[in-house]
Amino acid sequence: RLVREFVAQNNTSQIKHVIQILSQEFALSQHPHSRKGGLIGLAACSIALGKDSGLYLKELIEPVLTCFNDADSRLRYYACEALYNIVKVARGSVLPHFNVLFDGLSKLAADPDPNVKSGSELLDRLLKDIVTESNQFDLVGFIPLLRERIYSNNQYARQFIISWILVLESVPDINLLDYLPEILDGLFQILGDNSKEIRKMCEVALGEFLKEIKKNPTSVKFAEMANILVIHCQAADDLIQLTAMCWMREFIQLAGRVMLPYSSGILTAVLPCLSYDDRKKNIKEVANVCNLSLMKLVIPEDDEMDEAKQSMTLPAEPSSEESLSKPEAASSGITALNQPLSSPCSCERIQVTLNLDGIVQVLDCHLHDTSIGMMTRIAVLKWLYHLYIKTPRKMFRHTDSLFPILLRTLSDESDEVILKDLELLAEIASSPAGQTEEGHGPTDGSDVRPGPVELHVPARAGQLSSYSMKGLECSPSTPTMNSYFYKFMINLLKRFSSERKLLETRGAFIIRQLCLLLNAENIFHSMADILLREEDLKFASTMVHTLNTILLTSSELFQLRNQLKDLKTPESRNLFCCLYRSWCHNPVTTVSLCFLTQNYKHAYDLIQKFGDLEVTVDFLTEVDKLVQLIECPIFTYLRLQLLDVKNNPYLIKALYGLLMLLPQSSAFQLLSHRLQCVPNPELMQTTDNTKVSTSFKRTAASNIDYTELLQHFEKVQNKHLEARHQRAGRAEQLDRRVVL
Repeated sequence: RLVREFVAQNNTSQIKHVIQILSQEFALSQHPHSRKGGLIGLAACSIALGKDSGLYLKELIEPVLTCFNDADSRLRYYACEALYNIVKVARGSVLPHFNVLFDGLSKLAADPDPNVKSGSELLDRLLKDIVTESNQFDLVGFIPLLRERIYSNNQYARQFIISWILVLESVPDINLLDYLPEILDGLFQILGDNSKEIRKMCEVALGEFLKEIKKNPTSVKFAEMANILVIHCQAADDLIQLTAMCWMREFIQLAGRVMLPYSSGILTAVLPCLSYDDRKKNIKEVANVCNLSLMKLVIPEDDEMDEAKQSMTLPAEPSSEESLSKPEAASSGITALNQPLSSPCSCERIQVTLNLDGIVQVLDCHLHDTSIGMMTRIAVLKWLYHLYIKTPRKMFRHTDSLFPILLRTLSDESDEVILKDLELLAEIASSPAGQTEEGHGPTDGSDVRPGPVELHVPARAGQLSSYSMKGLECSPSTPTMNSYFYKFMINLLKRFSSERKLLETRGAFIIRQLCLLLNAENIFHSMADILLREEDLKFASTMVHTLNTILLTSSELFQLRNQLKDLKTPESRNLFCCLYRSWCHNPVTTVSLCFLTQNYKHAYDLIQKFGDLEVTVDFLTEVDKLVQLIECPIFTYLRLQLLDVKNNPYLIKALYGLLMLLPQSSAFQLLSHRLQCVPNPELMQTTDNTKVSTSFKRTAASNIDYTELLQHFEKVQNKHLEARHQRAGRAEQLDRRVVL
C-alpha cells in the first residue's frame, strides 16, 4: 500500500528508499525470518509498482538472487517465489537482466530440495515464455554464459541447458545457428550423459540444428565446426561417434571443398571405423560414405605445381536450390575458411588449399599401424592410388618415403590388400609424372640401375638406368616406364631375397598381377637384368625358377610366350638373350627357355654340358618337372614338331638327353613313351624335297651368337659350383668346431 501511494505521487526517491530498506535490512539480514520477510516485501513492491517495476529491476532482483545461495532450503524457495512474482510483473523488462537470472536458475535447477527445484521450474517456464514472446533478446550477450554453463557435469544443469537451447532454437527471430560453433562441443559432451532422458533431449537438439543446416547451408560456419566433429568422431561412446559421423557426412556433402583443409583430421577419425564389425555396422556405413565423399573432393586442379597457384579457385553457386540437389554443386557455394558464407547470388570466388602433406602423413601412419583392420588398409591404399591419379606431381614428392612401407605391405595376409598395393605400386612405376626431374625421383643411390650388360639389350631397358627419361625409346607395344619402375623391380627382388616365405607363398601371385598391371616384357626384362648381378646365387637360381614357371604356365603371359616362341623381331631376340643370361643360374630352366623359343640345337648343346655339372636331387626334380611341362598344352607345338623328324633332329636328341639324365622313375616312363611315338622318318618322308629345315633357317635369321651364350652358361655354372664348394667347406668347418 505504501509503494502504491508513492507511485501515485511519482515519488521515486521514496520508492527506492523502501526497496533499499527491504534489501539491506531484511533480505540481506543475518536473521532468517528477516530475510523471508524481506523477500516477501520485495515481491510486494514489484506487484505494487506494476509496469513501473522495470525502472527498479536491478534493485529488486539483486538481493533475491543473493538468497538463491542461502543454506536454508525454505529461504531459497521464498527467493524463487519472490523472483517469480517480480518477473511476472515486469515481463519483457527483465530481458536486460537475463544473464543473471539464467545464472541463478541454472544453480536452482540442480538444487537438492524438491520444493526449490519445483519452484525454479515454474520460474524457468515463465522466463521461457517471456523470451519466446519478445523480439529483444540479447543472444550475443547470452552466448558466452551458455558456452560456460554447457560444460556442467550435473545432470539437472545439463537438462536445464538443453531445454533452453531447444527453446531458443524454436524462436524464429533468434538465429542460434550462427553461434552453433560456440556450443557444439558441449552438446556432444552432454550427448554422452548417463541419463537416457538427457541423451534423448540432446539428440533432439542436435537433430534440429542439423535440419536447419540442411535448409540453410549458405549461412553455416562449416569450417569452424569441422575440428569439433573430428574429435567426436573418435569418441568411445557409440552414440556420440555415430551422431558426429552423421554430421560429418552432411558437412562433406553440403560444404564440399571447404572441408578439404581438414582432410587429415577427418581421415584420422574415419579410417579406423571402416574395419568395425557388425556390432558397429551403422558407424561403419556412415564412415564409408564420409570416406568416399571426401575422396571425390580431390580434383586434378589440386596438382598445380606453382605454390602461388596451389589453392583452387571456385565460382560461387548460381542457385541455392539447385546446389542442394548435388553435393558437388553445393560445395561451390561455400566461402573460405572462418568466413561467413556467401549468399546464393554472390559472385565472390573462393580459395581452398589441399593439405596433401597432412593427408599423406595420416595414410602413412595407418599403413605402419599393424593393429588396423583389413578394410582400413584397403581404404588407405585406395586413397594413395586416388591421390597419385588426381595429384601425381605433388604425390611423387612423397614416393621415396612411402616406398618402403608399400613394399612391406606386400607381405600382408589379405590378398585384397596385396592387390590394391600392387595397383598402387604399378601406378607409381608407370605414371608419366614419375619421370625423374631435377630435385625429384629416386634418391636411393643403391637402387640406381648398374651399367648396361655386355649383351645388347633393347634401348628401352638399357635407358632405364638413366636419370633422365627424355627421349626414351620403346617398341609400340611396350608402354614407357618411369624412373621408379626399375627401382621398384630392384626393391621387389630384395624383398623376395630377404623374405623367402613371401617368395614361396605369394611370389608367383605378385608377379602375375604385375604382369597384368604393367608390361610383362618390361617386368621380365628388368628382373632378368637385375638377377644377372645377384650375388646370392642360390636366391638367383630360385628366383629364375619361379619366373620361368610363371612364364611357362600363366595365362597372363600368353602374348609374351608367343613373342618368344618365334623370335621374329629384334625386340624378341634381345629379350631372349637377356632372359637367357639370367636363366643360366638354373640349368634346367635354361633348357626349358630354349624349348619355348624353339632353339632345339642349343638345348641339345646345353644338355651335353650337364654331364659336367653336379647332379643333385633338386636338379633331377627340376628335370622331372620339365618333363611334366612338356606334356602340358603350352608345349603342344613342340610335341607336334616330333612328327617332322627330319627337320627337328636336335629336338629329339635333346629329349633323349633328358631321358638319359633321369633315373628309372615315372617321369622317365612318361618321356620314354612319348619318344616311342616318334615316327620312322622314312614313313614320314614326302615328295617335297624343297623343304628346308625351319630350325636352321630361323637360326640363321636370328643373328644370335649361340657360342657366346654357351660360354656364358658354363661361366655361370662354374660360379655356382664354386659357391656350393664354399658352402660345403663352411659347413665342414662348422662340424669340426662342434666336434672339438
